[in-house]
Amino acid sequence: MREWLKKRRLNKELTQKEIANLVGISRSTYAMIESGERNPSVSVAKRIAGVLKFDWTIFFDDKCHDSCIKTYSA
Repeated sequence: MREWLKKRRLNKELTQKEIANLVGISRSTYAMIESGERNPSVSVAKRIAGVLKFDWTIFFDDKCHDSCIKTYSA
């Protein structure tokens, strides 16, 4: 589960459907990305990050730990 992504979305008071529409993907695809079942492509990662205002590379950082997540989820 990408709890940091869910928290970021909720802090912006957006639904999964709203994020998906802004990014140009289906709600189910966004839900799988948020739950960690699926990884986004680079272009989708950049669009999600643009909407939620964080560094898109966090999706691909295998070594990211709690302090990293706190930095990106603030």
